[in-house]
Amino acid sequence: MTIAERLFRPVPMSILGAALFAAALALAQLERPDQRGVPPIGGAGSYEVDGVKVDVAARTADQARDGGWREAQRKGWKMLWARVNGKPVENAPGLPDSTLDSISGGIVVEHEQIGPNRYIASLGVLFDRARAGELLGAKGAVRRSAPMLVIPVQWSGGTPVSFESRTEWQKAWARFRTNNSPVDYVRVSGTGADPVLLNAAQTRRPGRSWWRMLLDQYGAADIVVPEVTLFRQWPGGPAIGRFVARHGPDGAVIDQFTLTAEDGDALPAMLDRAVERIDAAYVRALQEGALRPDPSLVIETPVEEVPIDDVLSQIASAVTAAIMVQADTPDAATLRADETALRAMPGVTLVQTSSLALGGTSIFRVSFSGPPTAFREALVARGWQVEDVAGGVRIRRGGSQPAR
Repeated sequence: MTIAERLFRPVPMSILGAALFAAALALAQLERPDQRGVPPIGGAGSYEVDGVKVDVAARTADQARDGGWREAQRKGWKMLWARVNGKPVENAPGLPDSTLDSISGGIVVEHEQIGPNRYIASLGVLFDRARAGELLGAKGAVRRSAPMLVIPVQWSGGTPVSFESRTEWQKAWARFRTNNSPVDYVRVSGTGADPVLLNAAQTRRPGRSWWRMLLDQYGAADIVVPEVTLFRQWPGGPAIGRFVARHGPDGAVIDQFTLTAEDGDALPAMLDRAVERIDAAYVRALQEGALRPDPSLVIETPVEEVPIDDVLSQIASAVTAAIMVQADTPDAATLRADETALRAMPGVTLVQTSSLALGGTSIFRVSFSGPPTAFREALVARGWQVEDVAGGVRIRRGGSQPAR
């Protein structure tokens, strides 16, 4: 067979079909942006207290609801104070409603039942972090983790999904308010190139080179992979979730547990509880020192080698100053005495007579380990009268003989 025949021989249909299928699969991951992506909820400037139960009766439904929200603020404040200070709720100080209105950032309705004159609900309360912080009495720095890239993976029907399509597990992590946690989570929305770069298969790849590139792109230092495997007994019926909290590119297991939802409507609430429990597991690991970033994920810039002789010469030139010193030398004895006195000064490494003038003014070249101002102060401290001149200093003997 000639070379031309080898180059232009027909491609088998099976290989061509596989290539087209792979291209279509890659294209499908970038198409239909309306079916993927959940923007994470912010809230870095607020505290959140959830699960506040209220049951208030009033003359009208509106009055009952307003009373329920005020009761939620009072209870939420005490719950927040107890959580921050690590003390029982009973010890929390009460605040007037006017103060609570000023530090409250909003009410989150988790579940509510409204009647003609009664309001029963489970609420969440947001408190402004800047305004409530000084009233909480919390002191000291809070230890926080390095930035952790979050890749939530949901197994359903034997198929793992992260950001390839919008899942309930991704929605639960997007709803979670990370400002209450010391773990610095880096959450992505799952749009753009996220489904391709952070797919479920990537969480099983231990190769550090690709992980380093991803972490550098998303501004993180390590990875956490919370996983859930959902089992549904029938559509819309009870659901069982098996949760695993993983850490690092090797998928080290931090914690694992199982939760159950009564029906499909209770699934989001079950996933929210799981997110809080996984966050608590990561917090414990952080406190125990097990949530440290993997050193192999750190991008190190190679340091250019410099010869030691060049380093030493640069250090010597940087710290040694050459100073010209003028002194009156009426005779040879005075010249020798001045040279001896200069050599005896701390920091002086060399004294040379660059201009000799017996009966006039001689010039000495002094090498001093330090700035010229320090040399001048040292001369004054040893009894010399010092005068600044062009290119150096002029010295004269003071009232007392300088120390030698």
